[in-house]
Amino acid sequence: MVYEAQEDSYLLLKYVKELSYGKVIDIGTGSGILAEGVMHNPNVESIYAVDIDKEAVEGLKKKCFGMIKCKHSDLFSNVEEKFDVIIFNPPYLPDDEKDEDIALDGGKKGYELIERFLKEAKKHLNASGFILMVFSNRTGKEEVDKSIKREGYEFELLEKKSLAFFEELYVYKIKIN
Repeated sequence: MVYEAQEDSYLLLKYVKELSYGKVIDIGTGSGILAEGVMHNPNVESIYAVDIDKEAVEGLKKKCFGMIKCKHSDLFSNVEEKFDVIIFNPPYLPDDEKDEDIALDGGKKGYELIERFLKEAKKHLNASGFILMVFSNRTGKEEVDKSIKREGYEFELLEKKSLAFFEELYVYKIKIN
């Protein structure tokens, strides 16, 4: 099932449009809103979008007429290149046995997929590049912060947004330390 853009996507989109440059990849592209958001940015040379969901990849290929290089991939499993900007709106909610939607499931506690992403991303990030990522306090912000530091990154909080039911969203800009 393709992840349709929600508040987290639109919050991240603001920074994706503003900060993207060079060679960009959208990991877990879902509806493709973030990859499409940089299509007309004159500072962007090329755009890649990958998703574990083949339906999402095929849908984006049809919409973007070849302007975005789309590929089926589980995170970086089918990606070899390095990028200036890596965009990641991950599934970040703790596993809910009643909900089978992988577009929302970030692992048993919510942050496991982010940990895996951070380990893999280093090999695909240019030295002067950065990651733009959004996640929720329901993910375990402290654990995400620890993972970022443990993997040798530093981060900047670009924005925090409060939602209903005591949920907060965080947009991070993450660089190799």
